[in-house]
Formats: sequence, C-alpha cells, structure tokens
Amino acid sequence: MRARMALDAAGVAVEHREVLLRDKPSEMLDASPKGTVPVLVTSEGNVIDESLDVMLWALTQSDPDDWLIEKDQDRIDAEVFLEGFKDQLDQYKYASRYDPSAQRGAVDLDRRADAMTLLTQFAAPLQYTAYLRGPAPRLIDIATFPFIRQFAAVEPDWWRGTTPRSLQQWLVGLMESERFRRIMTKYPLWASNPDPQG
Repeated sequence: MRARMALDAAGVAVEHREVLLRDKPSEMLDASPKGTVPVLVTSEGNVIDESLDVMLWALTQSDPDDWLIEKDQDRIDAEVFLEGFKDQLDQYKYASRYDPSAQRGAVDLDRRADAMTLLTQFAAPLQYTAYLRGPAPRLIDIATFPFIRQFAAVEPDWWRGTTPRSLQQWLVGLMESERFRRIMTKYPLWASNPDPQG
C-alpha cells in the first residue's frame, strides 16, 4: 500500500502483477526468493523487495509533493516507531498465534494498550498540525499509515471511541484521499501461463 502510494505520487508507471501469497508464481520467487510483497523489478533489472525501499526509489525518480524533505530523519523515525508498533499490532490482532490459550479470533487487550501508548506518543504532533511533520503529508505519514489503518480496523468502534480526534482525522484524511482510492484499485490475479480456455 505505501509502495503503491509512493509510485503514484512519483508518477512512475509500473506493470502491476497481483499475486496470491499462498500460490506464489515462480517468476516472483526467482526475482525475490524471500517470497514477500512488494517486489519491484526496475527497467535495469534491479530488484527492490522492501516497501520502504520501493518508496524511496520511486520518490528519488520524482518527488513533486516534497515527501522526501528531511527523508533521513523521517525514515529513521518511521522505522523506530514501526519496529515496536508492528509487533504489538500483530500480537493484538492475532492473539491466538502468540498465546495457545487464547480463543481463535480473540484480541490481546494488553498489547492493544501497549500499541496505543506507542501510537499516542508518535502521533502527538497531530494536535498541532494536519500531518506528522506539518501541513502536508511526507514520507513519515505514508510510511506508517497503512499499519495504523490495520490497527484501527481491528475494533473500529473502540478506535472511534478512544483514539484522539486529531489522529482519527489524520487517518481518515489519508484513507479518503483521491490517491489512496486510486491505488486501492482491484487487479485481476496475474498468471504466468494463463489458460487459453480460461
């Protein structure tokens, strides 16, 4: 999601291939044996298989909205936040994976509280600005918001009733943006050898 946002912002044209992770095409694994998405193969044949690196590569090609102002600090801050937040998010969202005694579909309320503490501290600037670093989105906003969106979606009613209004407005603004709607277009699954009788 964040890689798609950056590619769209940069105006970089790509051939999009939608895949099922439970049925990974051999071409994908040949390009990136670790088998995760996204995988970007540049016209020069270079492989970029980390979403934040895809963002930086795309925006290095073109950055009309100045997302890369202070990119080094934005990247560090995003990575430090996500290092802790993603772990808490996964344990909150998938409690039974981490605790065999938890019922399937249960959430871990302690991990929710820990994640919320991290998020509240991280998002404190939103009390004063529309985005994390000022009046317009930057790398740090786009790099982090897909994970915060996941967090908000686990228990939407709790999120709406508990989360600071400024944080909710930030997330809704990004999710309702024309760019986000554009990059969330559904694509048909790509097949390397489609059945001609299909």
